[in-house]
Amino acid sequence: MSISMHQASVPVLARTLNNLIHILEKAAAHVEAKKLDASVLLNSRLFPDMFALTRQVQIATDMAKGCVARLAGDEPVKLEDGETTFADLIARVRKVIGIVEGYKPAQIDGSETRDVVLKSPRGDMNFKGQAYLQGFVLPNVYFHVTTTYNILRHNGVELGKMDFIGQP
Repeated sequence: MSISMHQASVPVLARTLNNLIHILEKAAAHVEAKKLDASVLLNSRLFPDMFALTRQVQIATDMAKGCVARLAGDEPVKLEDGETTFADLIARVRKVIGIVEGYKPAQIDGSETRDVVLKSPRGDMNFKGQAYLQGFVLPNVYFHVTTTYNILRHNGVELGKMDFIGQP
């Protein structure tokens, strides 16, 4: 039995984003319990040349919503990047889950060979749908969610592997 492009994208992205919400909720609870300044965590980064936590979440969500739109032949919905609190970030992730889950199989299935072109300051990146999903989007989403997890873990938020993976 083969797996469809919808099955390979929408449920996987939605699950990862739901796990991201769980991670962000744990961070918000940690900040509240320890009476910390949330902006310290939101602006934390693992290394000076890496993006801060807020930008990591924005990129992960942009990748997810852009993926399903492009596989369906649509233009991705644009979101403002104005989040300044954990509540703002959680709301953004929830909104993107709604966008991702709004795409039906008929819109995405059969997109394996669809041309996907990403405009970049370094030049256009050209993909076929399946390579875009498997070799670009999923690794990027996982990278940015993992980096969010690692920033929070490094700053004392009690997170474990199952927070990232989620419950079956």
